[in-house]
Amino acid sequence: MTFDTILRGGRVIDPSQKLDAVTDVAFAGGKVVAVGNDLKAGPATDVREVSGYIVSPGLIDLHIHVYWGGTSIGIDAEEFCRTSGVTTAVDTGSAGPGNFAGFRKHVIEPSQVRILAYLHVSHAGIFGFSQRVMVGESEEMRLMNPLDAVTVAEANRDLIVGIKVRVGLHASGASGIAPLDIALQVAEQVGMPLMAHIDHPPPSYEEVLARLRPGDVLTHSFRPFPNTAVTAQGTVKRAVLEARERGVIFDIGHGKGSFAFKTARAMLANGFYPDTISSDVHTLCIDGPAFDQVTTMSKFLCMGMPLPDVIAASTVNAAMAMRRPELGSLKPGSVGDATIIAIKEGPFDYVDVVGEHLIGDRKIASEGVVIAGRWWHPQENSKFKVLAG
Repeated sequence: MTFDTILRGGRVIDPSQKLDAVTDVAFAGGKVVAVGNDLKAGPATDVREVSGYIVSPGLIDLHIHVYWGGTSIGIDAEEFCRTSGVTTAVDTGSAGPGNFAGFRKHVIEPSQVRILAYLHVSHAGIFGFSQRVMVGESEEMRLMNPLDAVTVAEANRDLIVGIKVRVGLHASGASGIAPLDIALQVAEQVGMPLMAHIDHPPPSYEEVLARLRPGDVLTHSFRPFPNTAVTAQGTVKRAVLEARERGVIFDIGHGKGSFAFKTARAMLANGFYPDTISSDVHTLCIDGPAFDQVTTMSKFLCMGMPLPDVIAASTVNAAMAMRRPELGSLKPGSVGDATIIAIKEGPFDYVDVVGEHLIGDRKIASEGVVIAGRWWHPQENSKFKVLAG
């Protein structure tokens, strides 16, 4: 077989295969086709010497907002992904059934980066958030649009991986938990998982968890008090443990207000790792405290979460949450995406959403990506380029 691209001699960490070894990865026809030693290059093969670096499956950011120009919180997906090592950006509810067509045509389809989406049950998604205007879309029940949400989700199954809803004091206000109940009906009707946002009570953390089904995602799950996952004594709440036992997925969704070191330390100390690590980057937190996906991953690495688990939470676990097993893996036949990572030594200053700082000794940095079997932006990172053969 003639390979399009070979990543030569990196430390390949692929939790989907329980693989951690120095070896080569080869791509052809937009897919991973081989993992092994001394893979033979052809005259046209793009060979990248990545020894000393880590090769992981293409990173998945399971919670991000990239409806650039269509909402006030949307960032440019390609610009973000080039620096953050992300090959699949999962937009979580920026668009609803009333404006998903524009999101698809003007942002998703032209993008070189894969963009998937959770469709908001609210008609126009998250439309009322900026530095000056902050209106919780779920507070206005007249905007709940379950009928059209079903229609749009059914018509866009190639891109829509689930249904999104936001509840909490800031997101749903006086409507409380009612929008969650409507979104669950939509998710059930179309046979997709739900992702639920939670902020300040009401409703409570426990009330939201009680409604979630196996495979549903609770994002902002390591948020600060109030509506935190841990007790005042530093133990994990019983409702949290019971929800994980029945298959609820716990996602980070860092964002502007939804991740605290205090909560994370308690959760990790109790052996409760997040299922998925995501940045929830949007215009209000891209310059801090979230910054990007690799910074969010770095925080967990510095708090003691093993590197393979951090990578799993940003690759195979996210793929399974979306029911997209072809992603998040370097198994032959998988989508041909990979991220080249360096682990830099500190000190590095990290900050959470309440202003607490953590001086970490390591930082995960993205050094390059392969998308659809090709080195993305080949004019960059020429230090990895070697002659074929």
